[in-house]
Amino acid sequence: MDDRKKDLSKYRLEQSAETMKAANTCFTGNLYRDTLNRSYYAAFYAVKAVLALDGVDFKRHKDAVAYFNQHYVKEEKFEREIGRKLGKLKQLREKSDYDDFYIVSAEEAKEQLEASTEICEAVREFLNCK
Repeated sequence: MDDRKKDLSKYRLEQSAETMKAANTCFTGNLYRDTLNRSYYAAFYAVKAVLALDGVDFKRHKDAVAYFNQHYVKEEKFEREIGRKLGKLKQLREKSDYDDFYIVSAEEAKEQLEASTEICEAVREFLNCK
């Protein structure tokens, strides 16, 4: 495997871990909208760490998520639940970022923080096997 792909994957995984720390900090500070945003991005960067190994990148989030679902979830390299949780994270992040009156509850923020943690852990486990 190309060292540049491995290096990019490692960088993105570190970016994911750093963003997850920010998500946890936001949650403990009762910043639930920011928790949702950072939770999504932590999972997104983790997914992009996987895609880096394929040498693919996308400008639009929906294309990256679709590629991940098609080539990793559909092919059962990741459980279907990971794909569903990533899709929900993406949808809720968009709502919280772009819908003026969308209020993120503490429960919703916690649930999505946990989903992001699960996605990131699954990605780390997958990448350790590579």
